Amino acid sequence: MNYTLHQLQIFLKVIQTRSITRASEELFLSQPAVSIQLKNFQDQFGIPLTEVIGRQLYITDFGQEIGRIAEQVLLEIENINYKTKAYEGIMTGKLRISAASTGKYVIPYFLSGFLEKNTGIDLILDVTNKSKVIESLKNNEADFALVSVLPEKLSIEEELLIENKLYLVGKHIDRSENTALIYREEGSATRMAMEDYFESTQGAQRKRMELTSNEAVKQAVIAGLGASIMPLIGIRNELLNGQLHVLPSPNLPIITNWRLIWTKGKKLSPVSLAFLNYLKMEKRNIQETHFDWYLNYEG
Repeated sequence: MNYTLHQLQIFLKVIQTRSITRASEELFLSQPAVSIQLKNFQDQFGIPLTEVIGRQLYITDFGQEIGRIAEQVLLEIENINYKTKAYEGIMTGKLRISAASTGKYVIPYFLSGFLEKNTGIDLILDVTNKSKVIESLKNNEADFALVSVLPEKLSIEEELLIENKLYLVGKHIDRSENTALIYREEGSATRMAMEDYFESTQGAQRKRMELTSNEAVKQAVIAGLGASIMPLIGIRNELLNGQLHVLPSPNLPIITNWRLIWTKGKKLSPVSLAFLNYLKMEKRNIQETHFDWYLNYEG
């Protein structure tokens, strides 16, 4: 047998995605390159690793077993790299953060300085919807989660990062009575805030449109499809160039807080503890350096 680490990585990605096309996309390789390496890997075994039924790729039981071994091998190789850096006096390890979609406008600024100082740390940042963020925390798939609303029925600890300001925005300065309202998907923190706001001020509103990301909502509002309550932090450029306008509305903005949370009682890794200590020391400086416009915005 003469398979390579590269082939193990490709085969493991094929198992995870169950698709040569998606595996090639996630590995930033061409589809033919993945197919060739997968064939070369398969040729070293007398038992099939995969099978195609219809047009769907399936992993055989034998392939699953090889995949589990490949995962362990790659993990040990990774540990060798971390151990080497540790002996060189460099902090090493992984920092795994799951962030609600709008958090992509927040978390990079709280990470950049820390990662610059600790080049041996590998970041795994998953930006997804709120439900998946909380699920990853419950399943211990992430060290931290970035949310704007605390999860129910989950004991957590937290570090507040910055306010989350929500305004009603539209393409035009004034909102007519016929302007449609655009909502985020069910379970989104922004969706819940928007529903609560209209329930308390104007009664239940018809949901003319429902979109699954903050970026999609923003583009729909820019296109003139309706108005929506949106986090201010994600629309700075659109406000400056006049593509969006904050609409005058009573009792706005809605203010919550972006916070980094972790499960209570979790034994944090040295990397996680170092990141928390960094945040406690540098949080104010990060806010003043990167978010001064935001904190002082009055609409």
